[in-house]
Amino acid sequence: MLLQRVTHAEVEVNGRIVGAIGPGVLLLVGVARGDDPAVADRLAAKVWHLRVFADAEGAMNRSLADTSRAALVVSQFTLYGDTRRGRRPSWVAAAAPDEASALVDRFVAALQALGADVATGRFGAHMLVRLENDGPVTLILEL
Repeated sequence: MLLQRVTHAEVEVNGRIVGAIGPGVLLLVGVARGDDPAVADRLAAKVWHLRVFADAEGAMNRSLADTSRAALVVSQFTLYGDTRRGRRPSWVAAAAPDEASALVDRFVAALQALGADVATGRFGAHMLVRLENDGPVTLILEL
């Protein structure tokens, strides 16, 4: 998963905005073969409690749980593109679409259950993602 702290972000599909947030985090979520619901739940908890927002002194000591900030979740299987050989990425490490879709939904539901305000893109759609990275703060999250 790739997390970016943003001042705002939105996802467009077929000329329509399908998900948008103000200040918060954009989460580009890839699902690998072998991921399971427990991974989705642990990642949601990690995102919810990860301290990436500034406190009154400007230190990154606040999390989504501590703020009223939102999350925009965008599925992105290309995070598992293997470019070590040749000039075309291999997608063999990415989970099958049905499995990946279910786990992205599970991740979104787990974040919402924790109290997050979550917007989403559309799984499998061609999406235009617009964001303004704040900081910039960009983190790769793995379990």
